[in-house]
Amino acid sequence: MKSKFVGIIVLLVCLAVMPLMASAQKTEVQAGDVEVISSDQAYPSYLAAPGGEGPYPAVVLIHSFRGLEEGYRTMTDQLASEGFVVLSIGWQTFEQQPSDDTMKQLVEDSIAFLSERGDVDAERIGLTGFCAGGRYTMLLLPQIQSLKAGVAWYGFPYNGDTAAASLIDQLTAPMLIIHGTEDQPSPINEIYEYATELQSANAVFELKVYSGEPHGFMLANGQLRDDDVAQDAFNEMADFFKRKLGAETPA
Repeated sequence: MKSKFVGIIVLLVCLAVMPLMASAQKTEVQAGDVEVISSDQAYPSYLAAPGGEGPYPAVVLIHSFRGLEEGYRTMTDQLASEGFVVLSIGWQTFEQQPSDDTMKQLVEDSIAFLSERGDVDAERIGLTGFCAGGRYTMLLLPQIQSLKAGVAWYGFPYNGDTAAASLIDQLTAPMLIIHGTEDQPSPINEIYEYATELQSANAVFELKVYSGEPHGFMLANGQLRDDDVAQDAFNEMADFFKRKLGAETPA
């Protein structure tokens, strides 16, 4: 009985220590609000970076049509802990639905903002976006050659004045598309059609589809989901950017 009792004590001590050890292994992240100047206007944005000197690859993040919700700030922090300097731009500051030209300029100015930082490798900058931001990722990745990779979350390849699908022949950077089968605003059959066109154009792309997931599935009530699906999808993005931009998780 004595040895069994000691074993229980040891097990409880191990369970108590494990979360502390995991916490100690997490990469330190420096984060805060910043402003990105584009067309003489200041866009309040959010930036997170690993605590080291770098240089690190960087990612511009374009939030959904519902604004820079807390969940996107959490995701920005988490992606920074994976070894990226991440800039989440408040693109709806002046217009709810800015023109494509305005968004292109803002992303280009965001790239310039990141490139001026000493901890960023300007040759390794990617783009990711959600909902409307997913469309902008599909649309701008072919147009901005300084972008080296992109992850488009539940985007719209056939919407807008200029359809992203019409620019496939200009796409040279690799792209990951993440989508749910129950997405009503952006039906999955259109994503399959877009993927077929990408394949026909010999574009470099990957497609990850989640069964039963609706549009905007990464956030719930403005917060980042923490279930298995959301964690897997986040890991897909982080792994893709690591492979395409050459990042390593800081020690």
